[in-house]
Amino acid sequence: MLAMNYRGPRRVRIDQKPEPEIQHPQDAIVRVLRSCICGSDLHLYNGSVPDTRVGMTFGHEVCGIVEEVGQGVENLKTGDHVLVPFNIACGKCVFCQQEMYGNCHESNPEATAVGGIFGYSHTAGGYDGGQAEYVRVPYADVSPTIIPEWMDLDDAVMMTDVVPTGYQAAEMGGIQPGDTVVVFGAGPVGIMAARCAWLFGAGRVIVIDHIDYRLEFARDYAPAEVYDYKELGDVVLFLKKTTDWIGADVCIDAVGAEATGRAMQTLLGKQLHLVGGAATALQWAINGVRKGGVVSIVGVYGPIGTLVPIGNVVNKGLTLRGNQASVKRLLPRLMEHVRNGVIDPKALITHRIPLEEVAEGYRMFSAKLDNCIKPVLIPPRARS
Repeated sequence: MLAMNYRGPRRVRIDQKPEPEIQHPQDAIVRVLRSCICGSDLHLYNGSVPDTRVGMTFGHEVCGIVEEVGQGVENLKTGDHVLVPFNIACGKCVFCQQEMYGNCHESNPEATAVGGIFGYSHTAGGYDGGQAEYVRVPYADVSPTIIPEWMDLDDAVMMTDVVPTGYQAAEMGGIQPGDTVVVFGAGPVGIMAARCAWLFGAGRVIVIDHIDYRLEFARDYAPAEVYDYKELGDVVLFLKKTTDWIGADVCIDAVGAEATGRAMQTLLGKQLHLVGGAATALQWAINGVRKGGVVSIVGVYGPIGTLVPIGNVVNKGLTLRGNQASVKRLLPRLMEHVRNGVIDPKALITHRIPLEEVAEGYRMFSAKLDNCIKPVLIPPRARS
């Protein structure tokens, strides 16, 4: 089959790889109809995530058709159209029982934090992902969800990560009616978080980035006030001024390990990889939120230490919340929002790219070319 093949930092290509096979009675094989390149994939692409091994296939946002099921699978059958959440979750461990599907203890038992994730390095279990013609889906009775007849495939693939991650970012903020919410990062997740902040009663939503076309998209889609941090000078000072010197009620870090904006963070976290990422956005969030405020973190950082002003967290009485989105928990509510027109996931998709051109897709998305917000990969058989 055709599959994306990681060859080292900033080097990916399309290759022929063996088709996946059933390895466990609870497995399913899904023929991919849509897969996305995620901003989180760029952390892998740029070499920022430890133990990303040559030969791996990325891709944790997938929908497709069930081609084969293991003997133990009861909830799916051949021919079902499914969306596959990025969490690989057993459904039975102590964390899955608390609906913390992103922290499944069985799908990634050698880790102490994150559960299994499709196509996201061996720190997340070493599972090949769905930027391919086929993907093996473990625990097929748990997370894969049949796509309703009324739902478009482009909406479905966005429900595997972007929509629930953006929604959970707002949810973790504990937004109260009238709150001022600041979102750092105008990528797809940041834009969705800004959109979802209104659903929780925000009175004011601000998005900060430095790419003009992304800010324009966020302004129109969220909708939100948008600011280029390069034009603000001191970001924290700006946030203080615009909130009567109090600070935002909620700050959301939707950037993660490869934030720009501070030279020392960039040097240590992005260039030398001496810490778990450039925590510039997180630092701005901690310093820009009000006393007693909430910082919600969905940006991806590495597992090693990161330069964070923890003293300010303590002295300001802040609440920090972060996690991988529990997609399965959120899907019923979010599907209703899509059906009712409250959220329009596919509107974030700007580029539909043949799977064979995956290398160009990564180059374009990484370099912020052609006003790319969200690229979707389409395998050959899905285009016929």
